[in-house]
Amino acid sequence: MKKKRGTALTVMFSVIAVIYILPLFIVLMNSFKENTYVKTETFAWPTRDSFVGWANYLKGLTFGNYPFLKSVLFSFLITVLSTALILICTSMAAWYIARVNTVFCKVCYYLFVFSMVVPFQMLMFTLAKTADTLKLNTPWTIPIIYLGFGAGMAVFMFTGFVKSLPLEIEEAAAIDGCGPIRTFFVVVLPMLRPTLISIAILEIMWIWNDYLLPYLVLDRTKYMTIPIHIQYLQGSYGSVDLGAIMALITLSIIPVIVFYLTCQKYIIKGVAAGAVKG
Repeated sequence: MKKKRGTALTVMFSVIAVIYILPLFIVLMNSFKENTYVKTETFAWPTRDSFVGWANYLKGLTFGNYPFLKSVLFSFLITVLSTALILICTSMAAWYIARVNTVFCKVCYYLFVFSMVVPFQMLMFTLAKTADTLKLNTPWTIPIIYLGFGAGMAVFMFTGFVKSLPLEIEEAAAIDGCGPIRTFFVVVLPMLRPTLISIAILEIMWIWNDYLLPYLVLDRTKYMTIPIHIQYLQGSYGSVDLGAIMALITLSIIPVIVFYLTCQKYIIKGVAAGAVKG
């Protein structure tokens, strides 16, 4: 009975996996087709007439006056800065909340948790206006906004993990003469590694693929991330080259897929450590 049940679950999850992978495969397949055939034969395998080789990739990389590699650079810069800022600030905040058991800390914790359920659409217009006023509309300042949106989940996971850490280790560090800052970076932060890695993976996947926030905040005449660049991949009279778009989408998702497959084992470990313990 258990063997049949296990087989049924294997088949079911295999079907689900194929359903999730299928859109990625269709994008990859259409990236090698001529534009007309992408529209008319979307789900068909490339034929001798529709196959164009690497032409779509070359066209996508050289289309327009804004180079695609520049968009890659801005996406990479925003992703790295935002993720680093989220990890450092939220881990310190979570450590303080977990160790200083006051009403103020409890209120802050629940505010962080509440921010996870607030829809972005409720505040996006106010946010765009505020970002323009405070000059947060550049790749070097938009990480501050990402910090606000990414703090809720990160603080929630970090706090749960910090509560599971033995307090005696930090007390021993204090006896040896470590101040709070040194204790955090030398003693606490290395022990947060599982949750640190899992949060970094989740934040990187979110920020790299994010379209709406950079679109609302950044000055698109100067700065474009990869999703915005793909959206502007249009020809004269609003015509859209779907083959080139599919090619750029493929290039944009490859780094995230490789990164995720490399680090996926840390996600479940970090989520379980941060959300279950404490």
